[in-house]
Amino acid sequence: MKDLYHAYVNKDLTVDPSGHSLLDGLTFSVKDVIAIKGHTNGAGNPDWLASHDEAGRHAPVIERLLQHGARLHGVTHTDEIMYSLNGENYHYGTPVNPKAPDRIPGGSSSGSAVAVSGGSVDFALGTDTGGSVRIPSAYCGIFGFRPTHGAMSMEGVIPLAQSFDTIGWMARSPAIMRKVGNALLDEADQNDAGKTEFIFLKQAWEFLDEDTSNVLSAFTPIFEKLGSKSIASASLSDWANAFRYIQGIEIWQEHGKWIRQTRPAFGPDIAARFEWASTLNKDGAEKEFELRKELWKTLAEELGNNGVFVIPTTPGTAPKLNLASKELEERRNKTMQLTCIAGLAGLPQVTIPAAEIDGMPVGLSIIANRNQDRRLLMLVEKIFETIAAKK
Repeated sequence: MKDLYHAYVNKDLTVDPSGHSLLDGLTFSVKDVIAIKGHTNGAGNPDWLASHDEAGRHAPVIERLLQHGARLHGVTHTDEIMYSLNGENYHYGTPVNPKAPDRIPGGSSSGSAVAVSGGSVDFALGTDTGGSVRIPSAYCGIFGFRPTHGAMSMEGVIPLAQSFDTIGWMARSPAIMRKVGNALLDEADQNDAGKTEFIFLKQAWEFLDEDTSNVLSAFTPIFEKLGSKSIASASLSDWANAFRYIQGIEIWQEHGKWIRQTRPAFGPDIAARFEWASTLNKDGAEKEFELRKELWKTLAEELGNNGVFVIPTTPGTAPKLNLASKELEERRNKTMQLTCIAGLAGLPQVTIPAAEIDGMPVGLSIIANRNQDRRLLMLVEKIFETIAAKK
């Protein structure tokens, strides 16, 4: 298999299916943080690679895909220790965004998004803690799914912040997204108990750049016809701040010991992020943990059985390559005001490749209530048919 877009750590690693079922004939790639028997995950960092051993068995998520007939083709690049949304790796370089080669692919599941967008495989696995499946999917013009937190086993996956970590997947079609969901999700098939109510979170639409706002606003009439309403949301900046603090605390609890013992070489941005995380204390974050607790209840009540939130996936199209750290950090902060909604409340979210601006993809997201993952994937398939008809 050729690696035209620098998506792969190992493009030649293949594993044949172990059974026949829902995914017969489909190929998939895997982010370099998910265990594959005989492979040593590098997590985007040479010192991690050197200080860890090869896996003795596949992660359960990979076993399941193989049992359902899918064939594994290749291990994909990730940002260092999954702690970024950009996709620019200091050690291994940056996978090329097939839809916008002069733009970042997004991270940390950058290689997986690029592999799918570039047509190397039918779908790919990534992980999503703070947006690491949703953001690269939006930037690369594909579908990306973050499931309900806890819906799938994280065994065999390198953790980042365990109360947010999820396994997600990406594909070029909603039909494949749903097939993968049927193979991986244990919940029973869910049919709509009634008419879906589309809920626009006002603040999420207020800080888009002008071009993105104009393009995505054109889809509003579609949702109005289907039945929608708008609601005011509390400060998304407060939500993002709570996410950032809790995530940072958990990250240092998870990786602080290894960092102190190994003294790994990180890229400058990642090094600064870990240094900041090392200063955090759970005892000083009571307000942030309380806010998360409130949001779990409030958003679940707002969504009910049939509600879904409609939000932009990102504030704009993918940023240009090699932007100054300050500019990228400002964009990261804005982006996390959107990604933190599903992250804080443990909700499932799908990003849809809704439109383009001068050839650069723009993503639109649908968020459902917890444990409505299959229903969400079916709904997205219907929504995309309507969006595609409008293009």
